[in-house]
Amino acid sequence: MADDLDRLLDEVERRLCRLPGRAAAGGHWHGDGEEEERAAAAKEGRSAKLLMSAGSEEDIDDIIDEICNDSSFAKIPLKLKSNSASLTPESNSAVVPAHRKTCCPVYLGGSSSPYGIGTNISKRTCDQLRCTACDFRVSLFNDYIWDRSCDYLFFRNNMPELSKLRVKMIKKKGARAYACQCSWRSIDELTDLQTDQQLRWVCGKHAE
Repeated sequence: MADDLDRLLDEVERRLCRLPGRAAAGGHWHGDGEEEERAAAAKEGRSAKLLMSAGSEEDIDDIIDEICNDSSFAKIPLKLKSNSASLTPESNSAVVPAHRKTCCPVYLGGSSSPYGIGTNISKRTCDQLRCTACDFRVSLFNDYIWDRSCDYLFFRNNMPELSKLRVKMIKKKGARAYACQCSWRSIDELTDLQTDQQLRWVCGKHAE
């Protein structure tokens, strides 16, 4: 059965690749091209009849399965599909952002006040503050307050370098010193940020 199929495929390939009227290897032209075509067609018909009569429907299914298994082009789409499927979780993880929450209201506090997401029930101090005026992240220092001589130029020139800021930091247990590049505060107890209208600080959101 396999030999008959091979002969049939070889005959089809020869017919597709052959140019009518061309010469054989010796270089001579065939005089009767139509007679050669009729002979090839008759041979192909005999091969097809032999193939169809030689086996049952199960034999034909076996031949089709063998062709599918031996054809290299049939494996290419499956490989591409597998590769694309493996990339799906990575592409999804790249575009899905982490869920973040904002304090409401925003609280400031001394060093004894815990950090976290501030709410009306859970009154925690925000440690993700950002200034909308100078676009600096607000720095905080536990158990310190700012010296009264601090001014705008001091923070403008020295933020956020701690080594330069220390010259005007005073040790005070329980306090917390806040500062960005344009504003600063010394806080001793829990304070709602909305009560200080001069500060342009907002919660920069917390990752859960």
